[in-house]
Amino acid sequence: MYIPIQSVKVFEQVAEQIEKRILDGELRSGDRLPTERELAEQFHVSRTAVREAMKILAQKGLVDMRPGRGTIVIDGAPRAMQHSIGLAMKLKLGEVGGSDNLVEVREILETEIAALAATRATEREIAAMREAVKVMDEHLNDADAYISADNNFHEALAQGTQNTLILILVNSIVNLLSEQRKQIFEVEGGPQRGQIHHKRILESITRRDPEAARAAMRAHLRQVRADVRAFTDRDISPWLKPGASQPHD
Repeated sequence: MYIPIQSVKVFEQVAEQIEKRILDGELRSGDRLPTERELAEQFHVSRTAVREAMKILAQKGLVDMRPGRGTIVIDGAPRAMQHSIGLAMKLKLGEVGGSDNLVEVREILETEIAALAATRATEREIAAMREAVKVMDEHLNDADAYISADNNFHEALAQGTQNTLILILVNSIVNLLSEQRKQIFEVEGGPQRGQIHHKRILESITRRDPEAARAAMRAHLRQVRADVRAFTDRDISPWLKPGASQPHD
């Protein structure tokens, strides 16, 4: 049974008790929680407190609030992990060298993703990569459409590893990657250079050649690093660049 709440911020304590039951396995994915009124009676709190508690649990990816169906416990581990990792990386991206750090993470992660996808990707996932490349070819002057397809290409690669944790990691930073891709899109020739590498990666995966896929991805990320730096440098006054002499009055 739940413990009656007698404190300030009662909605947080309501959320904590329900969260504990979910994490302890007492409440499982697919279980329906009691109604708002029933929970309010069990906790001895207001329905407003229960409503706020449900919002917290939904934000953590532990429950799904469905109109007409009530509140359902869901397997929120992937969503919660994505949120936590994504938030941490977003906070660090603003620090000095943040963009280079993101590329470095990608160099460590995505080169091996490409190699694994070359040996594990299904025909359906390869078809998704091929479609994404086609869409990018058709939208070299449309940033939103190109970047969406770029995200789809790399997500299909991650799916091709058949490793759920890898997909969670990639999805956790997709918003950061979108911002980085917007920068590259604004660098002259950036999208075209990216497409050269996307096609080489796809070709290597289609041939089921992990070494070639790894090398193609590594080359792609060298291009990404160069284009991100080009974007950054264009907004820095010449005398603020490392090694430059200061202007004279």
